[in-house]
Formats: sequence, C-alpha cells, structure tokens
Amino acid sequence: MQSEWEIKSRAHVCARSEKEFFEGEYFYTLLFREGDGFRREDVCEEVWENRNENIRPFSFWRSKYEAPPPPAPETLPKDDAEGLLRRLIAEQQPDTLNARYILTVMLERKRVLRPVESEDDDVLVYEHLATGDTFVIANPHLSLEQIPAVQAEVSELLAGSIRA
Repeated sequence: MQSEWEIKSRAHVCARSEKEFFEGEYFYTLLFREGDGFRREDVCEEVWENRNENIRPFSFWRSKYEAPPPPAPETLPKDDAEGLLRRLIAEQQPDTLNARYILTVMLERKRVLRPVESEDDDVLVYEHLATGDTFVIANPHLSLEQIPAVQAEVSELLAGSIRA
C-alpha cells in the first residue's frame, strides 16, 4: 500500500517536450509507481501519441488545460473539507486514514474531485477538477457499520478546525 504522497499540481508545460500548454489544449496525465510513491507527468498529445507503449503508467487520463485562476483573497483561513483533506494528507498520520477517505468521498460528491481509474483496489486516485491536482488516497475498505463513526470523527475535525 502507498506510504506517502503529496498532492501534485497540474503542470503548465509538457514534461517531455517542455512545450507550454495553452488554454483549452488537451493533455495526458501519467501516474507512475516509483518505490513506495508515485511520480506524475503531464504530457502533450503529440508526446502521448509517440510514446513507448511498453512503458505503462499505473494510471493515466486525458484533461483539458485551464490556466490557474488568480488566487482569491482569503478573508479567514478556514479549514473546510478540502483544506482539512490537504492538511491530513500532508501530515500522513496513520490514524487519519479513514477520515481522509471520507473527506475524499465528500469532495467527490460535491464534484470537487473526480475519480480516476487505478489498477490497485487499495489505492484511489482523484483529480481536482478546478486545479488539476492529483490526490492518491489509501482505500481503508470501510464496512457499512464503520462509516457512521468515521463521519462523526470527520464532523468533529471540521468543527474543531473551523473554530480554531
């Protein structure tokens, strides 16, 4: 199972040709397993079409490039579901595995994150629809009986982080 992963943002240039992506251009994101982690490559369609098909990524998908919007001024540093998920991923505490999973599902339902196919049932891959960031989440394989307790834990984490 994956040990550590930091969120990888969408690149603004092709990883192999170094050509800058333009607004509306289609590109491919390739995710490769490397040791205990993952490496992300964003490549233009030309590189994708001329790739060595013997080198297979762990996961890949096609997206339309959108330049990042200017950062919005933050009035209060509020830790919403996405902010909490990003913080928990960065901290990599084993006891937050279930909470990270529930937060990811919440953000998928809100259409903030989009699931991407993965060859491993123990690893879930998501793409942030607005930023193109890639999230790799360990699948805790929760039973239906476990979910209410984890949802309560997430509610407490959200309430505590918003008050702080």
